[in-house]
Amino acid sequence: MDSTSPIIYVVEPYGGSIRRHNSALPLIYWDDAAVTRGDGIFETLLIRDGHPANLQRHLDRFRASARLMELPEPIVEDWITATREAVSEWSQRSDEDATCVWTYTRGRASTGRPSAWLTLTPVSDTVLRQRRKGVKVMTSPRGFSIDTSLPGVEEATEGGSPRPAPWLTVGAKTLNYAANMAALRYARSRGLDDVIYLDPGTGRVLEGATSTVITVRAGGKLRTPVSGGDILPGTTQAALFDYAETHGWRCKAKEMTVERLLDADSVWLVSSVRVAVRVTEIDGVKLPAPDNEDEVRELINAALGAE
Repeated sequence: MDSTSPIIYVVEPYGGSIRRHNSALPLIYWDDAAVTRGDGIFETLLIRDGHPANLQRHLDRFRASARLMELPEPIVEDWITATREAVSEWSQRSDEDATCVWTYTRGRASTGRPSAWLTLTPVSDTVLRQRRKGVKVMTSPRGFSIDTSLPGVEEATEGGSPRPAPWLTVGAKTLNYAANMAALRYARSRGLDDVIYLDPGTGRVLEGATSTVITVRAGGKLRTPVSGGDILPGTTQAALFDYAETHGWRCKAKEMTVERLLDADSVWLVSSVRVAVRVTEIDGVKLPAPDNEDEVRELINAALGAE
């Protein structure tokens, strides 16, 4: 089989079959809420060395997202089984990294039954290039703001309350990524690779379009913006901080501005599949490569394998 052909497994949300799906055949119905409303959740996992990296944190966030979206509780064992079957199949094709995406939707309007599946595909050439060469970014307001005083917001974004303000999906990793993708297209039309969002009122650094911002500072310090309210907690950042603290790094979430990005030793965007890409330019200002670039990269890669 072609090594680039997707591996797809359907997961029955209420239990039952976990079945391999032929990628050449249709899977989603015309009235599925994923298509008509973007109503659903997803998680993206890195497959490396024959196993899903950072699995427990992804499971925790997946379950929290389902609760926030009032979807039936995912049957964790079934998602793990489907993932491991897909990974086993991938491992027979290649020993390279792969991308695994779990998708869980409200389902068909005509049946009221949720839909769920996972796909496993090769890591894209764009991601591989960005890992090697880094990214040039622009900063921008996100275009909307979140009132963090609304009831349940802080608890929701930290995975605490299962019943936040019912009109909010903040804290859930939803399928509605149209604005993020539009921001990336705009950046690329300007010869850039990515966007770092800022709070328009304070200039506070929030997050990347699909990533968490990390800075490395002298004295073995790692910093990231404070999550909660208007920043989705990152699974890769959490794994990094837990691992780095046991290896002598001082890790802390702190509010930061663009100035604090520019005076850092290095700035990184971390996410599940890109893992770690160094920011080489912010708003036209070039950032020199730090002396410890390889050390930081190895630290983040090691953190994802420390399970």
